[in-house]
Amino acid sequence: MSTQVDLEIREQPDAIARTLAGARDAVAGLAGEVKHRGVEWVMIAARGTSDHAAVYATYLLAAFNGLPVALATPSLYTWYRQSPKLGNALVIGISQSGQSEDIVEVLAEAKRQGAVTAAVTNEPGSPLSASVDHVLPLGAGPERAVAATKTYTSTLAVLALLSAELEGDAERLGWLDRLPVLVADTIERCTEPAQAAARVHAGMDRCVILSRGFNYATALEIALKMKELAYVTTVPYSSADFMHGPVAILEPGYPVLLVAPSGELAPQLAALVPGLRARGAELIAIGNTGEVLDAAGTRLPIAPALPEWLSPLAAVVPGQMLAAGLAVAKGWDPDHPRGLSKVTITR
Repeated sequence: MSTQVDLEIREQPDAIARTLAGARDAVAGLAGEVKHRGVEWVMIAARGTSDHAAVYATYLLAAFNGLPVALATPSLYTWYRQSPKLGNALVIGISQSGQSEDIVEVLAEAKRQGAVTAAVTNEPGSPLSASVDHVLPLGAGPERAVAATKTYTSTLAVLALLSAELEGDAERLGWLDRLPVLVADTIERCTEPAQAAARVHAGMDRCVILSRGFNYATALEIALKMKELAYVTTVPYSSADFMHGPVAILEPGYPVLLVAPSGELAPQLAALVPGLRARGAELIAIGNTGEVLDAAGTRLPIAPALPEWLSPLAAVVPGQMLAAGLAVAKGWDPDHPRGLSKVTITR
């Protein structure tokens, strides 16, 4: 069964390439103002999938650019009317549609306070775009499935481009040029394993997803896709937080999806495997290292040649495919999840 969400998952390499090409000048302009103004911190306003992209940015901009990143609390602006002092900040709004009223209000207030403001959106003519100084356009094209896939990875690509541009690092910019090919490689590697996994795990009704660092955002995003598409009660955790109590929920046969690409945290994530297996967990692994994949009952591989800071753009793909495949295996329509619409307006 070919679905719209499946087609859009496969469109991600092209969407990322278009995004990086189309946003380059806008990103350079924003980076120039950030440097000129001596911006000291970043605040990001987002909801849902976009909020998970913001979590990725908290690691990215802090690790490479020395910029502390905070996630906005939009109800302070729309309901309490008690907006904080934004000071010398870069305030970014992330919204695929650019229509969410609470995100627009955060950015409008930031602009009133004189902060540097930017929007990451797939709709350059949206209300969000009109409320900011800089628009960083996504090149994802129309996304017809309700669940966001190509807009999510395109958003990560823009954030990665901004970080590399702020740092002025030629090697990181070169990795971004290679990114569409690496995501295409991941799609080729993981399509059949993800489809097989969906058939094997068709009875799944609960799952824990674990990762850490840059891929904590990946755990959050895959968990959302599992809930949206396959109606699986899925709880994402930082692996460190999981060991501080939630690990008690594990029992024989409990599915655990471990997102563990190569990088600084790979050994720490691999060290979880014996304990998970000892508790009888049914281990599903996303990664590109033999140690974790070899230990898992279900293996979802990604491209091997990926630096950790870019791995979330590939690691999310098998999770997207698994969620969509589970929906089909359970007899659901992944293009039209129950109770959801493409654009969600919150205030």
